[in-house]
Amino acid sequence: MTGAPGRAAAAAVIRDVRAGAGDRLELLAARPPAPGFAHPLLFLHGAFAGAWCWAEHFLPFFAGRGFDCYALSFRGHAASRGRDQLMLASVDDYVEDVFEAVHRIGRTPVLVGHSMGGFVAQKYLEDAAAPAAVLMAPVPPQGLLGAQLKLAFQNPTLFAELNDVLAHGRGSPEALRKALFAGAVAPAKLAEWFRRTQPESQRAIWDMTLFALPQLWRMNRTPALWLAAERDALFPVEQLRLGAGMVGATLEVIPGLGHAMMLDVGWEAAAERIAAWLEKPAGG
Repeated sequence: MTGAPGRAAAAAVIRDVRAGAGDRLELLAARPPAPGFAHPLLFLHGAFAGAWCWAEHFLPFFAGRGFDCYALSFRGHAASRGRDQLMLASVDDYVEDVFEAVHRIGRTPVLVGHSMGGFVAQKYLEDAAAPAAVLMAPVPPQGLLGAQLKLAFQNPTLFAELNDVLAHGRGSPEALRKALFAGAVAPAKLAEWFRRTQPESQRAIWDMTLFALPQLWRMNRTPALWLAAERDALFPVEQLRLGAGMVGATLEVIPGLGHAMMLDVGWEAAAERIAAWLEKPAGG
């Protein structure tokens, strides 16, 4: 982390960065005219989504603060290749995608992972170091099982709808709203985001439930900001607090937000907290 240079000029246009025609991974970039931070940010999306979820608010916001920003779509997601092989994709495959993105960026980034992306970031840290990590409502190191059981008992209808999305790629805008958002969502935006959602790898879900939980003794320890959303319908705050404690981090709760903190009404609160933490001088 490093001191803040003040607000940069307007962010560059968000674009897909590909080194050549053979690149299979979508990597969006938003670059300020004059980057003021030593490390770029690499945003990792959650299940059923893609890099597009960061392009709505977070990429312009952080580029406007002087950060060199990138957002990856894991294989089989959004504009990345491999949709036909998605159900075979493992968490280790997604970690491999992060390594490829880091290689293409050419500098070691701060990892910003949401939900499944936060879990992938934890697995990445088993094999590589990062200057810092921001985990937003991440799948915790103890896995999905506890959160799944609580959702199944407390909201069985939503639990069934989410399983239908996973198994069959079906769902409804209303299920998406209930799962991801606490605030009111404009119908046009909800419809747009619903069109962009997609099935997720069942293998990756099982990895996050039981078969590929983070090996905490292997993880490279790095400064980490763990965030929970106060009104998260998927990951209870107590589950995330337990997970943060397992890696020696302190959980911070962002009031009023649902699981999709980067898209929900009031997303600025999460963005401002992350920016303030990243801009704080090391040791300050």
